[in-house]
Amino acid sequence: MFNLFKLNMNNIKSRFSIKDLENLSGIKAHTIRIWEKRYNLLEPERTDTNIRYYSLSNLQKLLNISYLNNNGYKISKIAAIESSEIQDLVRDVAQKDVTNSHTLSTFKLAMINFDQKLFYDTYTSLEKEKSFTDIFYQDFIPLLSEIGMLWQTDTITPAHEHFATTLIRQKILVNTEIIQAQNQSKAKKEFVLFLPDNEVHELGLMMLNYEIIARGHQSIYLGQSVPITSLIDVLEHHDAITFISYFTVKPDKDCINDYLNSFSETILTYPKTKLWVLGRILKEANLKSLPKHIATFDSIESLVKKL
Repeated sequence: MFNLFKLNMNNIKSRFSIKDLENLSGIKAHTIRIWEKRYNLLEPERTDTNIRYYSLSNLQKLLNISYLNNNGYKISKIAAIESSEIQDLVRDVAQKDVTNSHTLSTFKLAMINFDQKLFYDTYTSLEKEKSFTDIFYQDFIPLLSEIGMLWQTDTITPAHEHFATTLIRQKILVNTEIIQAQNQSKAKKEFVLFLPDNEVHELGLMMLNYEIIARGHQSIYLGQSVPITSLIDVLEHHDAITFISYFTVKPDKDCINDYLNSFSETILTYPKTKLWVLGRILKEANLKSLPKHIATFDSIESLVKKL
């Protein structure tokens, strides 16, 4: 099924602190130390200045151990198994596993090692069993959530984040092109998708673009950092438009309500126009009294239901 084991060893990050292992595996550092002492599960090394660190093989082994432990195997039993047999056991369990924990570990390893082949091989394996939308919601969304946490705790660098998000972006683009070619009939509704000024996180908006097209609607995708005034040009060619935007880091949390009011005064005065908004930064805004014709959503899935 999925493969945790064929990694490019010419990796960029090959040394990990125990805190890195905790963040990547979800196992507390205290527990990792206990497993080390009691079962000799890991073999940390030391720098010239006597600082302990863990190798990539330690990380791989810990992720495998964590996976088996989460699937009902006791640590004492895992400790009695040879390292090579642990890999075989993980493979066997993964073939029967209906959760996405194994896939998530594989994608994280691909990201840590900038291993494009491992990412593609994992995606190809998923593709044999799932639709693209299932892969996005069941596997990519949890991965993106993990990436956010790992980036905030300095376990990974922005380079790791860009590597993973670029590959996910490619998959969205490829699948969007496929359904665009299939859906050539007259559109039901018109949507304009854009991000506000200085907002560049567009994976969520791109997935909404896919979902809109998949349902036979027309989507005009404008992408990153679009000023409100530029949207007036679209209104000169289309009416009855629903605008959709995704707020991840912009507008600034103190300016969200001002932005929505400005949008309402500039765009929503046109007949038959609406604005739908989602994104994590909306949690920082006062949304109790929104301007007319503006609706907010707490997830991509909840907005898709409205389509």
